[in-house]
Amino acid sequence: MNLKNKTGGRIKGTPNKITKDIREAYQLLIEKSLETLESDLMELTPKERIEVLIKLSEYVIPKLTKIEANLETRTTGINIIID
Repeated sequence: MNLKNKTGGRIKGTPNKITKDIREAYQLLIEKSLETLESDLMELTPKERIEVLIKLSEYVIPKLTKIEANLETRTTGINIIID
């Protein structure tokens, strides 16, 4: 068995340069297209506009996760369920 130490390449945790460049280029493209995107959205029906905005928001706003808690008190016997 011949084990070699890895040499060269990126240091762990260093971002990939190509990915970084693509994200920056995409961000610039979006920034330049904001007025056109807004007018395009206004041409949609209200229902279509809401659907598009919901889909786009997934890339901007983090999704919330559902948290359930079941709290019981022994003295009163009240069950509180947060759903």
